[in-house]
Amino acid sequence: MHESTEKLALKGTTTVGVVCTDGVILSSDTRVTMGYFVAHKQGKKIYQIDDHIAMTISGSVADAQRVVEILKVNAKLYKLDNSRPMPIKAASRLVANVLFSARGGLLAQILVGGVDSTGPHVFALDPFGSLTEEKCVATGSGSPIAYGVLEDKYKEGAKIKNMLPVVVRAVDSAMKRDIASGDSFDIAVITKEGYRALSTEEKKAILGGS
Repeated sequence: MHESTEKLALKGTTTVGVVCTDGVILSSDTRVTMGYFVAHKQGKKIYQIDDHIAMTISGSVADAQRVVEILKVNAKLYKLDNSRPMPIKAASRLVANVLFSARGGLLAQILVGGVDSTGPHVFALDPFGSLTEEKCVATGSGSPIAYGVLEDKYKEGAKIKNMLPVVVRAVDSAMKRDIASGDSFDIAVITKEGYRALSTEEKKAILGGS
């Protein structure tokens, strides 16, 4: 079970999460694969949970989408009960509990990122519910290639505008070298003003200048 879970969780995508002084950047490729078959070329892998929080998915799409829906519902309930948005760590802990309760039955590797009253945060979760807070992280089959760029270019304490080209280059490099990643990429930023997905024109401009 552990071996098959690991293979599925690390298969078929590239996702990146980066913490900046003024917010968080999340990015992913859009290729969805089943073994060597490209099942979809424009798959969604970044999900907005609330105005201040989002998550990326890799692994089993069905399992990951189930976790997305659980977090969305609980984030809304938390806001209704407490009259404030759910903290990023609390949201990540909820996802960790869901994954741990399934004992590896949910084959999903997830990044949760956002901004709350304590600042910007990114948390990485594996299929067994392990939870770590990261400043710069990549998941999926393209992650070794993405890390090659991130570890060289990421600078702690940088602003979003300075790190966007780095994140785009990391995902683009993975798409070029990892057969299970590719086609296109999505990128979103989360600041204290809220969540925003970059337009096609913005992505092209950053890619051209990176």
